[in-house]
Amino acid sequence: MHADLSRVTFRPGKHYSAVLAQQGRVQLDADANEQTAIALHRERTAVTDLVGRHGGPAAAPGFAITYKAGNRVPDDLTIGAGRYYVDGIPLDATRPQPGVPAESGEGEQGERAPGADDDTLWRYWTQPDGYRDPERETDRLPDKFPYLVYLKVWERSVTAVEDPEIREVALGAAMPDTAARRKVVWQVLAVPAAELDIPARKGTAAEAREAFDKWAGQHGTSGARLAARSERPSRADEDPCVTHPEARYRGPENQLYRVEIHQGGAAERATFKWSRENGSVTLPVASLDGAWATLATLGADDKLDLGAGDWVEVSDAAYESRDERTPLLRVEEVDLPGRRVRLSGEPAPGTGRVAARRPFLRRWDHRGGTGRGAPRLTDGALALKGREGTWIDLEDGVQVYFAAEGSYRPGDHWLIPARTATGTVEWPRDTARRPLLQPPAGIEAHYAPLAWVRGKAQDGVTDLRHVFGPLAVPVESTT
Repeated sequence: MHADLSRVTFRPGKHYSAVLAQQGRVQLDADANEQTAIALHRERTAVTDLVGRHGGPAAAPGFAITYKAGNRVPDDLTIGAGRYYVDGIPLDATRPQPGVPAESGEGEQGERAPGADDDTLWRYWTQPDGYRDPERETDRLPDKFPYLVYLKVWERSVTAVEDPEIREVALGAAMPDTAARRKVVWQVLAVPAAELDIPARKGTAAEAREAFDKWAGQHGTSGARLAARSERPSRADEDPCVTHPEARYRGPENQLYRVEIHQGGAAERATFKWSRENGSVTLPVASLDGAWATLATLGADDKLDLGAGDWVEVSDAAYESRDERTPLLRVEEVDLPGRRVRLSGEPAPGTGRVAARRPFLRRWDHRGGTGRGAPRLTDGALALKGREGTWIDLEDGVQVYFAAEGSYRPGDHWLIPARTATGTVEWPRDTARRPLLQPPAGIEAHYAPLAWVRGKAQDGVTDLRHVFGPLAVPVESTT
């Protein structure tokens, strides 16, 4: 979660059932967040135990899929209203009804899908967090039958940059926003039969479910691994020192480092970026003009602003919801009076130009180096392998190590708390005090099959959903 956190302390294996507030103690964000995580973990575990990995209530199961053949427009799907649970996470596909503006007395016009005529249901092209684009070939439904329609569910963070309504304006424009939010994102997507290793013949529902479970297992688990440590730099004696002479972490402040994979793949070609503020330094974009970005603000102070040489990522609600990465661009020039920055290139087409999607710049704190052993830059991100050795220096004695085996996915990330009181980073170690390789802290995706689409015929869609609970049966009178 890209939020201004001190650290994340929830560990399911510790089996804590509650966080107890003590009198006269400092209240910490980590304690409140852990209590929320404990409650969510308990709730979702209980629902999964009762419902199974996925299912909907028998009286109102959501996400029923209906195929709509396109006529001069791309094929479409309708998504039935109702509730569904995936790994204990509740989802609701009921489409909110449009409001009526008081000044006009007329209903608002909702966004329409290509060729669709029913505004009471979500559709493949208008699902709330899908941001599907008919002009993108990869967004279209498979052009060959059969294919499987499924749910992808995950969570992302939302701050006041993306949703200004969560900011308390009474605190004043100069004050920072208070609480961030976690948002459940659901998306209805499709995968061709060929990717599921189902024969060209039209497979049965059982075959489709079995093949999808195998496919989801491969996509839902990351093979990425990272270890972190702090080592006292060899030239630390040259620092005039506010830091303890023997401290291995040499930073002047506590930080929560975020190391995130930018380009995925095997270790030899994957890249990463890092932030000392958990990637929470985001600045709203008011407009884009070529490589110039006009911002709503240049930052709260000199630690949370932009400077020449910084690497930034231009993003918005669509890219965040689609869990996509945009190319990193370098800040070349800062125009303070005009609240503008000139970037090293023009953002990709369609990125950051729709005001309703709340575009922003996210600052990353890595820099490329030319010295001996310094990691190289690839399209603005750092290579997983350093030029010399396997441990990679971030800054102030903080180092990371990526496992050579396994596959790295864009968005995989790790959080590394660095503390001045101990002069080190908090990271799991073995009995010999060696840092342990750890899986990513996220992103965790959840999958569930919805329908097996065999063709355009009326009976060409097989429902793959599960239902639970008793059906409502009227009781006949005995009088």
